[in-house]
Amino acid sequence: MSWFAASTPPRRTRKKESLAGLFLSLPVLSWALFDFANTIFSSNIVTIFFPLYLQQVLGGDARMDQISSTFISYANAAAGLLLVIFTPLLGVWMDRTGRKKAFLVPFAIAAIGFTFLMGFTAYTDSPSSLFGLPLSIVMVLLFFTAAKFFYNSSQLFYDNMLPDIATGHQVPLVSGFGVAVGYIGTLMGLVVYGIVGSRDYPLAFILTAILFLLFSLPIFLLYKEKPAAPERLVHGKRKSFFSGYIEIYHTFKEAKKHRAVFIFMIAYFFFNDAVATAIAMMSIYATAVMGFSAGQFILLYLVATVCAIIGSFVFGHITRKVGGKISSALVAFVLIGALVLAAFAFSNAVFWAAACLYGVAMGSLWVTSRTMIVELSPPDKRGQFFGLFAFSGKLSSVLGPLVYGSVTWALAGYGTLASRAALLSLVIMAMIGLLVLIKVPYTKPIETSEI
Repeated sequence: MSWFAASTPPRRTRKKESLAGLFLSLPVLSWALFDFANTIFSSNIVTIFFPLYLQQVLGGDARMDQISSTFISYANAAAGLLLVIFTPLLGVWMDRTGRKKAFLVPFAIAAIGFTFLMGFTAYTDSPSSLFGLPLSIVMVLLFFTAAKFFYNSSQLFYDNMLPDIATGHQVPLVSGFGVAVGYIGTLMGLVVYGIVGSRDYPLAFILTAILFLLFSLPIFLLYKEKPAAPERLVHGKRKSFFSGYIEIYHTFKEAKKHRAVFIFMIAYFFFNDAVATAIAMMSIYATAVMGFSAGQFILLYLVATVCAIIGSFVFGHITRKVGGKISSALVAFVLIGALVLAAFAFSNAVFWAAACLYGVAMGSLWVTSRTMIVELSPPDKRGQFFGLFAFSGKLSSVLGPLVYGSVTWALAGYGTLASRAALLSLVIMAMIGLLVLIKVPYTKPIETSEI
C-alpha cells in the first residue's frame, strides 16, 4: 500500500507511521471532515439551539416546558417519518447507480439551506398564526424537520463510503477516526455559543449553516469516488423510480436469510431509539428538569463530547480486539447506566456522571454498529443492507421521539416528573436492544494485516 514507508524501521514505529498515513490520506481525511461538518449540525441544531429556541419562545413554567419538549419530540418524529418513507430507496439507488458522492452532495446542500432558513424565518415577526402558534415558529419547525431529514439522508451515502476507503480490520479504526473527528467538530460548533450567548438563537442557526458548508467542502471538491458498475447497466435496462419499493421488499426478504445482520438491525433499532431521542432532548432536560443555565449546559455538553471522542477511539480498538458483538454489548451497558442515572438524578453531580457515560456510549455506538454491518454483510449486498440499516435507525427515530413526546404531553401537569418518566422509556428500549443483540450469531473476523 502507498502509505507504507520504503525503509524498514522498527515494528512499532512502522505501525504508527502506517496508521498516520492511513488517517491523513486524502480519501480518509476528506471523509472524516464531513463527519466533522455534519456533527456541527447535529450538535448545534438537534441537540442545543433548536430545543433552547423552542423553550425560549414557548416555555415559561413547568407545564409549558414539558409542552416544549413535546413539540421538539414531534418535530424529530416527523423528520424520522420522512426518512422511513424515503430512506429505503436510497440504498437501492446507490447500488443501482454505483454512486455515493453524487447523492451525498445535494442532500447535504439541502440540509445546509434549510438550516439557514430556520434562522432567517426565526428573525421574522409575522402577526399571522397557524395551529395556535405564531407563523414564524411553525415555519422554523417545518424547516427543522426538512433540514434533519436531508442531514440524515446524506448520512447513508457517507456511511457506505467506509468500505471504499478501508478494508479488513482497518474498518473499525477508520470508523473510530471518523467519529472522533466528528465529535471534534462538536467543539468547533460550540464556538457559536460564544458569539450568540443565551438569547440570539436564530443567529446560531445561520452560523451553523455556514460552518456545515465550510467543512463539507473537502468531500464536495476533493473526494474522488471509486468507479463502480451501475446495476442498471449490469441488467441491461433502467428500472422505474417506484420499483425501488419492490426492491426494498425483496432486500428485506434477502436480509432475513442472513440471520446475523437481520437480528443486529433489530437490536440497533432499539439502541438508536434511545440514543437519538436522548440527543434531541438533552438540552431541554438539563435546563428544564435539572435547572442548568444555557451556559452550564454548553459546558456539560462540551465534557460529554470529550468523553465521546475518547470513547470512539477506545471502542475502535476494543472492536478490533474482541469483535463487534462484544463491543456493542459493552456500549449497551454504558448507555443503560447513563440513562438510569439521568432519570433518577436529583443532584448536578449525578447528572454530570450520567452525561459523561452517555457521551462514551454516544460516540461508541456509531463505531460498533457500522463495523457490525460491514462484518456481517455479504460484500455484494452491503449497499442494500446499509440501506436497511439506515431504515432500522430511521424507524426508531420515529418511535422514540413519539413515545417521549407523548409521555411529556400526557404527564405535563406533573411538571419535571413527566420528563423523568419519558427518559425511563428510553431505558426500556436500550434493554430490549441488548437482549436482541445477545441472539446475534457472530464469529469475529480473522485479522489479515497489521493495520
